[in-house]
Amino acid sequence: MKLELHNLQAAYGKIQVLWEVSLTVEEGQFVALIGANGAGKTTTLRAVSGLMPLKAGQILLGGQDISKQSSAARVQQGLGHVPEGRQLFPLMTVQENLELGAQVRSAAWQVKDQTLQKVYALFPRLGERKTQLAGTLSGGEQQMVAIGRAMMALPKVLLVDEPSLGLSPLLTKVVFAALKEINTHGVGVLLVEQNVRQSLHLADQAYVLENGQVVREGPGQRLLEDPEVQKAYLAF
Repeated sequence: MKLELHNLQAAYGKIQVLWEVSLTVEEGQFVALIGANGAGKTTTLRAVSGLMPLKAGQILLGGQDISKQSSAARVQQGLGHVPEGRQLFPLMTVQENLELGAQVRSAAWQVKDQTLQKVYALFPRLGERKTQLAGTLSGGEQQMVAIGRAMMALPKVLLVDEPSLGLSPLLTKVVFAALKEINTHGVGVLLVEQNVRQSLHLADQAYVLENGQVVREGPGQRLLEDPEVQKAYLAF
């Protein structure tokens, strides 16, 4: 399923954050959105998932305009969102948190047991801790739950915001490997991530956001080799 952003504008009160942001996630594509802190990356994902209203612009999912739909309706259409900070329910178990992800779509709820097994296969550690309270997990394990919860709704396009934040290099590798595995099964991924090198290495396509505007775009490998990108984000 294709995701298209056309000239998005968004603001917090009188402070405009996004200025004419346009990008595309082709069906089954892995896309990275990179930029400095405050560039508008998280705001872009929040606007796409309906957590922040648009000032102007259009969002198409599978060719359908979802710009004015509720967040719940966008999930029904096939959009998933792994938010920054995980935002789990700490006093609920791992499995309860995961099952919540399936409740928003009747089709997903009907096959929740099968999807749960797929999530546990992707993250075996969660299977070992399925009865443990989510609030007692490590940061890496919580991130696995957040990704798994989004996958329980059977998304066609997955928005992922800073999945490696606060994680060790080892757990970061586990999380990135899981995202790539999800992508290989045909789920489009739009990734916002502080680890620019890893993001560009994985990305089919990438966009550079500065001050709420897309200033560069191209294949991930090409941007990885771009001297300006290296200077600004890779400390070369």
